[in-house]
Amino acid sequence: MAEIERESMEYDVVIVGAGPAGLSAAIRLKQLDADLNVVVLEKGSEVGAHILSGAVLDPVGLNTLIPDWKEKGAPLNVPVKSDKFYLLGEAGQLPIPTFPMPPLMNNHGNYIVSMGNVCRWMAEQAEELGVEIFPGMSCSELVYGDNGEVKGVVAGVFGLEADGTIGPDTEPGMELHGKYVFLSEGVRGSLSKEVIAKYELDKDAEPQKYGIGMKEIWEIDPDKHNEGAVFHSLGWPLGGNAAGGSFIYHAENNQIFIGLVTALNYKNPHVFPYMEFQRFKHHPMVQKLLEGGKRVAYGARAIAQGGYQSMPKASFPGGALLGCSVGLVNVPRIKGNHNAMLSGIAAAEAAHKAIGEGRASDELTEYNNELKSGPVGKDLYKVRNVKPFQSNNGVLGALGLGGFDMWTNTLGFSLFGTKKHGKSDAAATEKASKHKQIDYPKPDGKISFDRLTNVSFSFTNHEESQPAHLKLKDPSIPVAVNLPDYAGPSARYCPAGVYEFVGEGADTKFQINFQNCVHCKTCDIKDPSQNINWTVPQGGDGPNYPNM
Repeated sequence: MAEIERESMEYDVVIVGAGPAGLSAAIRLKQLDADLNVVVLEKGSEVGAHILSGAVLDPVGLNTLIPDWKEKGAPLNVPVKSDKFYLLGEAGQLPIPTFPMPPLMNNHGNYIVSMGNVCRWMAEQAEELGVEIFPGMSCSELVYGDNGEVKGVVAGVFGLEADGTIGPDTEPGMELHGKYVFLSEGVRGSLSKEVIAKYELDKDAEPQKYGIGMKEIWEIDPDKHNEGAVFHSLGWPLGGNAAGGSFIYHAENNQIFIGLVTALNYKNPHVFPYMEFQRFKHHPMVQKLLEGGKRVAYGARAIAQGGYQSMPKASFPGGALLGCSVGLVNVPRIKGNHNAMLSGIAAAEAAHKAIGEGRASDELTEYNNELKSGPVGKDLYKVRNVKPFQSNNGVLGALGLGGFDMWTNTLGFSLFGTKKHGKSDAAATEKASKHKQIDYPKPDGKISFDRLTNVSFSFTNHEESQPAHLKLKDPSIPVAVNLPDYAGPSARYCPAGVYEFVGEGADTKFQINFQNCVHCKTCDIKDPSQNINWTVPQGGDGPNYPNM
């Protein structure tokens, strides 16, 4: 695309992604200096379009950023009123008492929220301060300066031919340059992946670990609804096939957010995370809750689970990684939005200080140091061993050893040091010949649903004439390697049915239905050959999650 001539615009700070991290950074920059020129570029059709409702939010980040958020009408309307934890079996459940758990696991003072609506509200606050926000603007390339620093991004390219070449209707987009560029793309963002590799930001870190989280929003019988109730579980249906757990949050308006997180370091390539989620809904306790209700939305997203030891360096020449681009989820708490906000605040303060000193396009080492040693780092350090214990020792490891280690870290020490993660999730996948196939029950169409039907409830849309944003490094590998060696795992690990093997024998072909993609990026993470590269499609394409 070097032959395209583009116009450019100059800003003090360019922010990629209008999630909680990017918007927090934008708001804090304008709070510190109203004269700073700040722009936020969002690939979704609107702010929140790519954020499926449903989370328990620790308001510590919001308290820091906008202390009077209640008076300003922030959509935090459902305080957590009860918190239950279960170990599930196929036919029953065992309550796990919460009183022995360390204080950091307490949900008192937290809120059940739609993060899509929270981000929409945050965007309103940012725009009132003078932040420019451009939705429907995918950032497809980085722009580098003469010294190899990140200088800006290319955004708003539309109308490429299906093969990626320039056509008569191609809109070249424009370059947006900044003294600093913040990448807050979420998990496994394509630009973040590029800068991590280019500057070797992860050379001193453990491999990042991931989970695939699938979520549905249901409207249930009012007699079964318990606004403010929080439910988490371990055990069935994943059992020994994979680590992970489920959640059910009772929100307002008789809605619940229900989901399952499956750790992507599973060995058996026959594991089908989507069908594990559908099977979970048929647990007697869960099915009873859902009967008489209706599903209103579905979505999926990869979750960074590596924690403290997997954090790459968050600063690079010309910019910084924010939020889930770094991997700031507290795994046992299943919370990362508060740390995303805090990271945005810290990056903004470092950039404001640097610009005030006349600096530009250098490395914000103060931000990286603050992220590791400040509130975010302290939050993640206490729980750093829970994920390795869960991965290596299963449910009992997570509950027993992980719980014990969280307690000792709360008291200021650990008997285990810092555990390592070892292999990447892709490398953890073993050959199909070592494992048995898993027989999953057929969805009943009432409580459980087939993938393509559910994908229609993500309201995802991609212009079919555009180039596929899911790119194969070697087109021969899916049929020549992944199908015979790993039983074609992409047909199962994708929660949207994007990948198919069609035909038989010598006529087998690998088909990519990119129009179905919900932007979870699991394929980029779990493919055992690391042959799939997720890139951004045209701006505005992808899921369009409703305002709930």
